[in-house]
Amino acid sequence: MKKASLSVIFLTVFIDLMGFGILIPILPTFASKELGISDFEIGIIIAVYSLVQFLFNPLLGKLSDRIGRRPVIIVSLLFTVCSYVLFSLSKTFFLLLLSRILGGFGGSNIGVAQAYIADVTSKEERSKGMGLIGAAFGLGFVFGPMIGGFLSEYGYDIAGLGAAGFSFLAFLFAVFALPESNFNRAVSKKFEIKLFDINFTKKTIKRPVIGTMIILFFIIVFSMANIYGTFSLIAYKVYHFSDKQIGYLFGMIGIIGAIIQGGGIRYLSVIFSDRTLILMGTICMTIGLGMIPYGQNFIGVAIIASVLAIGTGMLQPTILSLISRYSPDKEQGAILGLNQSASSFARVLGPLWGGFSYDFLGYEAPFLTGAFFTLLTFLIALILLNSQHLEQAAET
Repeated sequence: MKKASLSVIFLTVFIDLMGFGILIPILPTFASKELGISDFEIGIIIAVYSLVQFLFNPLLGKLSDRIGRRPVIIVSLLFTVCSYVLFSLSKTFFLLLLSRILGGFGGSNIGVAQAYIADVTSKEERSKGMGLIGAAFGLGFVFGPMIGGFLSEYGYDIAGLGAAGFSFLAFLFAVFALPESNFNRAVSKKFEIKLFDINFTKKTIKRPVIGTMIILFFIIVFSMANIYGTFSLIAYKVYHFSDKQIGYLFGMIGIIGAIIQGGGIRYLSVIFSDRTLILMGTICMTIGLGMIPYGQNFIGVAIIASVLAIGTGMLQPTILSLISRYSPDKEQGAILGLNQSASSFARVLGPLWGGFSYDFLGYEAPFLTGAFFTLLTFLIALILLNSQHLEQAAET
């Protein structure tokens, strides 16, 4: 494993995601208070970011297979910087929408970053490497919202420029410190620009293990996305938690996830098989999601949220490791990009269902729905992810 390269890609992703995290607590408030945008339009602005990622993740992944990871990461970071600057200048719905479209394109580099990890790690160390991306996510979502809340006191434009500053720092870091990792580039026929390649998707889904893992990852992300907005709603309306307490809960979830994905997964993957880790992770997620409506008080919800964070911390790097391990070297970017595209689509569908079910079926519905689908992933892994399927995938 090339430790220097891993450290650089970790810091690049962490700094970039910290910039993204700055906007998490302030985007809806800014849109509503400053621009007078309706709740429906706010929903469009939030969803369009993931929708753009859904379209462009596979494209950037394929492009990185052909021209290298480094140039794709650098250019995408520059788009992210531009999106935050435009956010700070937004005075209308359409300018804000454009800023999120640019941000979604820039944020489509996560699959490329995962392919970079795959390039510089052995198959045996892949789980640990993928855990670094998860740790960068977790830490970015811990520190970003805290910084965003602080900067917003000086104005939303200052917060936007602060996010742009962090992403520009990541851009400079990538330009001067990030080495190229993909020296086995695909020198194939002409590069085809397809926002969503149906044939490649079908071919990938049919592959043993890889197809199963992509489906599992989609369901898990959908289950979590169910509670993106509703977790704060239930905390505020049902449990009557303060904003500070809600912030503590999000911070705790991020820290636990970062600890497990950043270091704990290394030891867990030695003790347990990948299949066992997935089964354990889905059980923890099922319990965590299903019990959130019944936590009764802050301590109870904190314990339940911790179980949920442990589950997601085990699942994400393990699944990503399996996808990467059984993917051909020349298609790492494309396949990991497709997986990120699927997860982005799950982040579009999840909040839509979560908000609908919360309003019309009751506050328990998004959490019980998430628990049901996570339990479904447990059964899929139990039945389909066995030694025979793993051997078949390895031979393929």
